[in-house]
This record gives sequence, C-alpha cells and structure tokens, in this order.
Amino acid sequence: MASSSCSSLKVAVIGGGLIGPRHAQSVISNPSTELVALVEPSPNGSSVAASLNTHHYPSTSALILSPHKPDAAIICTPNHTHVPLALELIAAGVHILVEKPISTTIPSGRELITVAKERDVKLLVGHHRRFNPYLLRAKSSISSLGRILAIQGTWTLLKPPSYFQGPTNSWRQSQTSGGGVVLINLIHEIDLLQYLLGPIVLVSALGTQKTREHDAEEGAAILMRFESGVVGTFILCDTTPSPWNFEAGTGENPTIPKVEGGGSFYRIFGAEGSLSVPDLARWSYDHVEEGQGKEKGWNEVLKKEEIPVEKEEVPFDLQLQHFVDVVRDGKEPSCTGVEALRALVVCEAVKTAMKNADGMPVEIHGFEIKNRNKVD
Repeated sequence: MASSSCSSLKVAVIGGGLIGPRHAQSVISNPSTELVALVEPSPNGSSVAASLNTHHYPSTSALILSPHKPDAAIICTPNHTHVPLALELIAAGVHILVEKPISTTIPSGRELITVAKERDVKLLVGHHRRFNPYLLRAKSSISSLGRILAIQGTWTLLKPPSYFQGPTNSWRQSQTSGGGVVLINLIHEIDLLQYLLGPIVLVSALGTQKTREHDAEEGAAILMRFESGVVGTFILCDTTPSPWNFEAGTGENPTIPKVEGGGSFYRIFGAEGSLSVPDLARWSYDHVEEGQGKEKGWNEVLKKEEIPVEKEEVPFDLQLQHFVDVVRDGKEPSCTGVEALRALVVCEAVKTAMKNADGMPVEIHGFEIKNRNKVD
C-alpha cells in the first residue's frame, strides 16, 4: 500500500521526549509531508504538541481512531515500546519509521519484520547516520585504502544526571527497558561499522567499572572480527569527558556541541593507506616511486591528503525525505529491518560477552549468537 503522490504524506510522531520533536521539525520543514499529530502520554504531551502546532493524542490507539489517522508514523519512544507500538500501527496500515534499536530482543525484532512484510507496510529503521556526509564520504573513500585490515573506534562522553531523570527518561537506567549504553549508543556504531565493512561475526568484551547506581551498563572494551577477516577494537563509555564520539566530532546533534580539532572517532587501516573519521585525513606512501633503493615503508615520509566533504544537508532531513520515497515510490529502505536486526544481534553478543568473566568470545551466526569454547 502507498500514499497518493498528489498530496502531502500525513505523518504522526510517536513520542515527545528527546528525539521526537527533532523528527517533528523535519516533518514540518519538508514540503512533501504534513505533521498531523504527536502521541505522548505524559502530562507535558499537549504542550509539546502545541509548540509544534499539531494535534495531541495520549496513545496510538486514540490516534488510529481519530480523524487524524496518519499515512505514516515515526516511532521515537523508549526502546522496549518500539515493537508493540509498531505492530499496532502496522495493523492499521500505517507505514513505519522506527528509531533504533528496532527492538530490544531478537525474537520480537524478527516478528516485527515478518508482520510488516505480511501486511505490505513499509518499514524503515532510523539509523540516520547512514545519511551523514562524513560517513558517506568515508564509505566512498574506503576503496582507495586497498585491502582493509583493521578498524579502531571510540565512543566516549559524559552523560549528565538529567539524562536519566524524569518520567520520560528513567527507562534509560534499566537494562530490562532497553537502557544502557550498548542499546542506546553502541548500536549506532555497530550499524555504521557493518555499513562500512560488512557483517561482524565474533566479539569479545570487558565492561568498564561502574560509576552510577543504575543497573544499566556504562561501557566496554570490545574486540571484533568481521566476516571479511577485518579485525577491530572499540572503546565505549558514557561516563567520561571526551571529544571522541560521533556527536562531538560531526556536530550532528544540536544538544551536543561540536568539537573542532578533537581528533578522530574511527581509524580505518588498509594495505595501501589509512583513513581517520571525521577529519577524513588519508595517510599513504602513494607519492613514493619504488626502485633505485626506494620502497614504500616507514623510512619514507607519510603523505597526508585531506578529503573534502559537503556538510550542507542534515541527516534527519535526508532520512525523512528517504522515508517519503520509500512509502510513495517503493524505494528500498536505506536501513531495512533485517539490517537493523543484525546490529541488534551484535549488541546482544556484546552484552553476552560482557557477562563472560573469562573473556570468552561470542560467535554470531545470522540472527543467532553462541559462546565460543575457545579462541582459535
């Protein structure tokens, strides 16, 4: 099913917390979409809706039965509510853009994918960083590095206490509600790493020391192996002041100030060169002409090339327009349910590995994970 291209796509935003109003602004600014409603059950829902000049409903069921039933909806609610809300909307024939993670469990994610397909409802998962100009430029530059050997990644910053407080935020304190830095933040990074380098098939992880009283995890040191043979390391932590994270490096989130010259959060190592992101500095010995006693290697001066990047367009806005194209024109989603579930599976593998006191690796086979008895 698809909406008519003669009129604006009617979109509702489900969730009025941290990210919902940001999605709503994209809907408002896009000439192809109309914001018809905001669903938010908390007491401040009506005021948030009023600030967006749209209708307010306390539940998706009320929205579906209302005169403002949408063609499509953007789900940006606490993680553990993604699947039940999506299933309710899909049953009503509403196309879905669901914020990451697609689900908090692998079985429920698989159910969502199956039901959307059976109902012929479009499903796009909001891994919006796939539209980020720094990542798009990095992806297009990887082939210039030769055979990729390894990657090093970092996502480290300090979340303030208010991030975890209040009726719309307290779920972030609990793993059972989908809280914790793995499902909230690492899942973005895992999606990007697999987008750049293909499937991850093995992980090992050690958790960082706890600094909060919450039961949700705060960080980890992660070792990865990709299906291609690429190996990687990743440091994850949300309790340390640091510029080494996607948000501060790219400036994509207006609530987190961009840090100029803060350094890279990804380093990609190839046989012919290496690349850092987001500064997009490529290092190589391309200028060295081998022969007559010269050879490429550490005795020569490395050449640095700064790769230009266009920074004009906003990833959230690009993602929304893509959602319109998916619904109206049948375009393949940039991040399908299957791809999003693969990121969730890796995150589940990381959480499992963190519980292995002896550092035992966890293998990933499709949507299945299992502890490995020994390291090869």
